[in-house]
Amino acid sequence: MTSTTGGPWVNPPSNEWWRGAEPAPRAAGVAGTPMAPALMLFLLAACGGGDGGSSASGAGDDQGGAPAQATAADPLNIDPSLLPEGVTVEMVEEGRELFTGGGVCFSCHLADATGGPLGPDLTDDTWLNVDGEYASIVEVIKTGVAQPIEALGAMLPRAGMTLTDEQVEALAAYAYMLSRM
Repeated sequence: MTSTTGGPWVNPPSNEWWRGAEPAPRAAGVAGTPMAPALMLFLLAACGGGDGGSSASGAGDDQGGAPAQATAADPLNIDPSLLPEGVTVEMVEEGRELFTGGGVCFSCHLADATGGPLGPDLTDDTWLNVDGEYASIVEVIKTGVAQPIEALGAMLPRAGMTLTDEQVEALAAYAYMLSRM
């Protein structure tokens, strides 16, 4: 048995390699199809890219300049006077927890909410599919975005999850504050 690159285990042998038998035929799988690059691009985008991105603050950590990510332990400096009526700082904190871990929002909008190919930036003051007011953000999370203006992927109602109305309101509170901090 010979291999053109990478040694004898590039194409693993059959159980009868010692008799000189050829390796058993194998299904090509996804890697052998024209869809492989598209699948890899989708997975890369869903996982937050791979270009290093940038955090909202632009600060890196000690891991070779990787973007600093907010965690539930990091306090958000929220001016309560900026909150819409009926929205609390606790709702914004709960929304952040859902956005960054409990939900799948970060898959399209990225962990720092600066957007990617599948979802727009939520940290700037440009709103594409709604006007940026709290009530319209609640509504768009509930109903989804079937035909996004710029993003490649549609947003399912409630992001395709079983979010309660209270969770939707918390996510909307966080998204509302992202463009105002």
